[in-house]
Amino acid sequence: MQEIGLKCVKFMRKSRKYNSYRGRVGTVAKNRLNRRFHTTIPLQKLVTDVTEFKCMGEEKLYFSPILDLYNGEVIAYSMNKRPTLDFVMKPLQEAVGIIRKHGTVRTTLHSDQGWQYQHNKWVKILKKNKLFQSMSRKATCADNAAMENFFGILKQEMYHGEKMVSYGELESRISEYIDWYNQVRSKEKLAGLSPVEYRTQTSQLAE
Repeated sequence: MQEIGLKCVKFMRKSRKYNSYRGRVGTVAKNRLNRRFHTTIPLQKLVTDVTEFKCMGEEKLYFSPILDLYNGEVIAYSMNKRPTLDFVMKPLQEAVGIIRKHGTVRTTLHSDQGWQYQHNKWVKILKKNKLFQSMSRKATCADNAAMENFFGILKQEMYHGEKMVSYGELESRISEYIDWYNQVRSKEKLAGLSPVEYRTQTSQLAE
């Protein structure tokens, strides 16, 4: 690369990490996941978090996905200009609907100690639907490494090194990326299949 003048730009620009921690403002759950990120059961272990993107002008885009550790699939997500409570509640409600549909039991949803995840409204939804809440220890991002890794891949592949765009354009690009990530992007640990292909194949074998 040095000999022919090539330079890597995808991994150079750093974006400020969004921090939703405001101290203890509600329920702080124990770390049930405890860095055990592997599971052979769909919808048994879910992780979530919020990340921030800069757009043209002074606008920012906040992205909140819920990831299934079974196959790395993004099962629900939302985007907004502000990291509000309703913004993170939307993918939670979608995930609950998916869990109900498939009749999965003993689902654990892991997050950091962000204020949204300590909020009474968030905690009530989990309890009502019999989901176990799990939280990273304070200032220990490695406790949610699976989610951090996904954010890193997402930004490296479609954001870092790219021209800054408007909120609407970035929102569209992220939606397109998530669809591609779930449906097409192959993973070595999934035997070369995409998350959706792996889920579909394994469900057929179970039948």
